[in-house]
Amino acid sequence: MDKVVENTLKGLTFFSVLKKDELVAVEKHCRWRTFAPHQQIIDRNSSSRDVFFVISGKVRIVNYPYFGRGIILNELSAGSYFGELSAIDSQPRAARVIFIVTSLIASLPQKYFLDTLEARPKMALQVMTHLSSFLHGATQRIMDLSTLGANNRVHADLLRQTGEITDEMKTATLDPVPIHNDIVSQISTTRETVAQVMNDMARRGIVKKMGNTLLVNDVQRLRDMVEEV
Repeated sequence: MDKVVENTLKGLTFFSVLKKDELVAVEKHCRWRTFAPHQQIIDRNSSSRDVFFVISGKVRIVNYPYFGRGIILNELSAGSYFGELSAIDSQPRAARVIFIVTSLIASLPQKYFLDTLEARPKMALQVMTHLSSFLHGATQRIMDLSTLGANNRVHADLLRQTGEITDEMKTATLDPVPIHNDIVSQISTTRETVAQVMNDMARRGIVKKMGNTLLVNDVQRLRDMVEEV
């Protein structure tokens, strides 16, 4: 039996500093909608200014050049939020957002979002930290595209997906197995290149597919392959 998801912001880290009555007040200003897989909620250059909170499900943030395939900028799961850039600077949307799975979304109008940040400095700091993290990630992607060949960009993206790495870390499990087309969109290469690199790493024992998961057998070796370049 499917789990019933309530129309509530309770449990989202972003609102953890609010008291119960304050949270209820914010919820009253939200619009609640359920979206199907592949459905779009906002498009690039659109004029909406709401901020969206993922109550359940998963969304993908994509940008499209004038020609060619879309570039995946990020994927967000339950507890995340998006749309804050346009709410802050009132500029058109910078990317398109589509749903990967059935998702429940709460949208908060720009005015109430900004009023909440102004009244709660800790929440404003959360937004600044979030944007800073995104900027660091974008900077790293620019560096990868500028300094790494296509094969090494596959290595770097796989390493990124393993999460935070320590010197003692030996293996990592990616669940589900990374989809080749998603990697292509992340690092701007071809499906053939991704398949070739993944097959080569499998032959060398660096990765191994196990059902619907991908086992990285030697995280340190994968990290060395990226850092050497």
